[in-house]
Amino acid sequence: MKTTVLGTGTDAPLTVGRLGLGLMGISAFYTGAGQDDAGGARTILGALDRGVTLLDTAEMYGPYTNEELLGQTLAEAGRRDEAVIATKFGTIRHTEGDAPGLDGSPANVRLAVEGSLRRLRTDRIDLYYQHRMDPAVPIEETVGALAELIAEGKIRGYGLSEASVATIRRAHAVHPVTAVQTEYSLWTRDPETELLPALRELGIGFVPYSPLGRGFLTGAIRSVDTLDEKDFRRSNPRFADGALDANLAIVEVIERVAAEAGATPAQVALAWLLAQGEGIAPIPGTRRLERLEENIGADALVLTPAQLAELDAVAAPVGDRYADMSAVNR
Repeated sequence: MKTTVLGTGTDAPLTVGRLGLGLMGISAFYTGAGQDDAGGARTILGALDRGVTLLDTAEMYGPYTNEELLGQTLAEAGRRDEAVIATKFGTIRHTEGDAPGLDGSPANVRLAVEGSLRRLRTDRIDLYYQHRMDPAVPIEETVGALAELIAEGKIRGYGLSEASVATIRRAHAVHPVTAVQTEYSLWTRDPETELLPALRELGIGFVPYSPLGRGFLTGAIRSVDTLDEKDFRRSNPRFADGALDANLAIVEVIERVAAEAGATPAQVALAWLLAQGEGIAPIPGTRRLERLEENIGADALVLTPAQLAELDAVAAPVGDRYADMSAVNR
């Protein structure tokens, strides 16, 4: 697999396979989560075998069980040093008995990182994200604590997830940001307006999550009836009655390009993302090795200018990204 570099504006940039692996769905939120840890472990190790090095988790996935699975899998296989581990803090208040809620305080940063290091069975985290911004704590205070962890060798670099450009600039002024994580795909184009130009200006890597539109852009989801009752997507506005049917128009364009390119819709959606420039490492999630192999096929797929233009022209989706957007892009 080809590689890309995250954080060229830092003293310690990360070189990763330009497709990573999102681990959330193995343990949380989606249909089938928490039902096949053995399969999830095979997929993690299969990713490393195929040059996928950026493995993305978070303390809230489970909570905690996703980090534990990743740590156990890498430790038992003796493959920790092959992986670039990314995890996240800030949506569990360890300062208040591990209660749900935003907490970017330096005290919480300290408590969170020790828990993640223990569960991941490692002495350092390669990329440590603040999962959501805490409006009660100035970003400068949070980054100050993260900079201390970098100096101590407990983390190699830090990132921000769902942060505004203004917040990113303030954070970067305290200590350079390695990467920013935000949803970006053929049905979420918002980052193109302000975020991507700012990241390129500052030398910050970009890690798009949900690059397949939470599975929708693969064409496999035509009705929420196929999803478990507790699947997060059942409450997502883009999968709601009417919105889902309208958004299938986006899938139809992707499927048309896929047929022309001799590829799958997932490969086309990912290849479009990879064509958006350097320093971008999407993290499509899957529990299954065969889906991982399909996604990796996007690394070799080169779309023509006409195909890229056709994809660029798809209509905006119907519905917000979340039912509650209050914690997104402060």
